[in-house]
Amino acid sequence: MKATILITLCFLAAAPVVLHAQNDLSPARKQAIDSLALEKVRDLSKYISIVGSKNTPWAEANRVIERTLELFSEGSQMGVSSLARPQIAYYSIRQYMERLMALNYDKVKIDWYDIHYISDLERQPDGRYVGVITIYQRFEGSVGDKMVYRDTTRKDITVYVERKQTQIGGRLIDFWDVLLGDIRVTETRL
Repeated sequence: MKATILITLCFLAAAPVVLHAQNDLSPARKQAIDSLALEKVRDLSKYISIVGSKNTPWAEANRVIERTLELFSEGSQMGVSSLARPQIAYYSIRQYMERLMALNYDKVKIDWYDIHYISDLERQPDGRYVGVITIYQRFEGSVGDKMVYRDTTRKDITVYVERKQTQIGGRLIDFWDVLLGDIRVTETRL
């Protein structure tokens, strides 16, 4: 009798592990999610360049801002730094994009490079996965033909991967969604 109870307790203790394993990411799924996350970061880079460009019409810049917001989880913030001040300011993604559009330069050039994961996706207690992608941003602002400001900033982007459901043709379909989170400044240099 004691042996049966012990075996039953061992089985019950192992059951949650089996259930959680069903939600684990297979290597192929993880690779697809990593690719999607990097693609969303590249899209963000493109959107920032479009909004920051003084050649982009106001209506187009606002359309791109709306597309940018779709990449992020609610409440995400973007860090902004400058060589002229030691503090890092954080703005909502909308505020950041609107401030970028209103910069007081005749020409703005923003390039992102060396985009890669620095932290592998790790499962959280709530079932989501969280990782960090790092990028380097080169910013140049010119007045007329004269460059008046330039810096290079390293930024870490939090990436959230969570399981969601959608209904297609009356059937519930499970899928993994990737959203970007806070973007933290880790270094600013010339």
